Amino acid sequence: MKGLELIREAISLKETERAPWVPFVGVHGGFLVGVDAETYLKSAELMTRGISKAVELYQPDGIPVVFDLQLEAEILGCQLRWSDTNPPAVISHPLSEGKKLGDLSLPKPEEGRIPVVLQTTRNVRAKFPELAIYGLITGPFTLALHLLGTDIFMKLYEAPGEVAEVMDFCTRVGLKMSEYLIDAGCDVIAVVDPMTSQIDPDTFEQFVSPYATRIFSFIREREKLSSFFVCGHAQQNIEVMCHCRPDNISIDENIPLDFVKEVALREGISFGGNLKLTVVLLMGSEDDARQDALSCLDLGGNRGFILAPGCDLPMETPPSNVQAVAGLVHDPYQREIARALDSNGNRLEIFNMKDYGQSDKVIVDIITLDSESCAPCQYMVEAVKKIAPHFEGVVEWREHAIKRMEAVTFMSSLMVKNIPTICIDGKIAFVSKIPPQNLLIQAIQKRINEKLRLKIKSKHSEILILGESQESCRELNERVQRAITELGKEITVSVVADPAQMASFGVTKGPAVVAVSYRLKSEGTEPSLEVVKEWIKDL
Repeated sequence: MKGLELIREAISLKETERAPWVPFVGVHGGFLVGVDAETYLKSAELMTRGISKAVELYQPDGIPVVFDLQLEAEILGCQLRWSDTNPPAVISHPLSEGKKLGDLSLPKPEEGRIPVVLQTTRNVRAKFPELAIYGLITGPFTLALHLLGTDIFMKLYEAPGEVAEVMDFCTRVGLKMSEYLIDAGCDVIAVVDPMTSQIDPDTFEQFVSPYATRIFSFIREREKLSSFFVCGHAQQNIEVMCHCRPDNISIDENIPLDFVKEVALREGISFGGNLKLTVVLLMGSEDDARQDALSCLDLGGNRGFILAPGCDLPMETPPSNVQAVAGLVHDPYQREIARALDSNGNRLEIFNMKDYGQSDKVIVDIITLDSESCAPCQYMVEAVKKIAPHFEGVVEWREHAIKRMEAVTFMSSLMVKNIPTICIDGKIAFVSKIPPQNLLIQAIQKRINEKLRLKIKSKHSEILILGESQESCRELNERVQRAITELGKEITVSVVADPAQMASFGVTKGPAVVAVSYRLKSEGTEPSLEVVKEWIKDL
């Protein structure tokens, strides 16, 4: 059975001979032909070559033409920051910077990089007539966020009518883009809306469902197939996604595949996912890739399931890892071998983070896939960058993109399970939800206040006045008390009139003064042996 036919069978919820395989080759195609991401995404000839090479190496049943959620935004006036290894990132938001919605018009097929995508689609359609060609459009909520910026989350409650108008416009953009891609030869239109992971089901039903449903209805009218792509911790929205009536939903590793299978099949919808992008495909071995693929295939089964990565492949994903998945998909014997072997897994060294966050500054760690390629990650990083000037010199923030193994280790050491996540001084604070500015400021300020209280406690001091008798220490005691009063300090003063205690301090003649400073080292925790040793060394 050929690829397009197999995908049609799976989406129709028929039992298939095997699960279809759709590697999401985005800018990874540029890596296969030796050019950077920007050069690749601006050339129909290079994109055709990259997709052709991916088809040759990975034996897919379907493949996307391009994976770029900034294509429409660029035409609508968003400025982009280009990268050598990722799709571009949106860095400006016209509707929050003075432009009016009426100033914007629907993209025309000759505008921006649309001609490049449409020509690539026609080329791939002609070259691979039996392959399912996926055309990807930016989902209306994600496009609305590109236009409004993170202000959209506040406007959901304060100006819902304004958001509805923007969503209607973004839906009309999606309908136009779907039309162009279908006319160019796409078989499946995927609505990619990762920012919906940031809202709850009620908000989804109000601000996403009516608009996404219009797009899926249009695709069905054109007798093509549709898919609803989401990434991030969007488990709570799987059911409402299904109610939008796409033909398929596709998810990443943040959502358990068995959960999605249960909900999707109950709703009569096919499902796809959720190979691990970074830990396995990018940084793992071929055996890791086989084991992860086998796990997905066993969970997904042969009814309604399409095997795919959780998102577009990182550019420098080793082709051998993706080929290992392809081999497993097409060869039952390889699947049996993989079942017989123990997974090598990812034996990470887990750091001892019990005492993390003890520096004077508050450390804000943002664990992401990569803010240059993942829209929710980008906007979570931007949320932190936006409020950082409020705490200049007090707060330090860092991004940990798990495309690097040291970031994976850091993520595991902090017990972070979902991305993107914000941690404050090593404590998980915001999971897969971009916090409103006021809540993020409150959370950081709360930690600053906690540290200030600890610092005040740590400065507790005591003065001991040593002498042979109380009378011999009286005058010195009065001077010390006056000095404390004039300085406004809170210091405990104790008079010790005991020759034995004087001797224990090495004092042979009174009166004498011993200044003692107490520094709080820990509170509400049991520090490790190594940490206690370091404290003792300082004494």
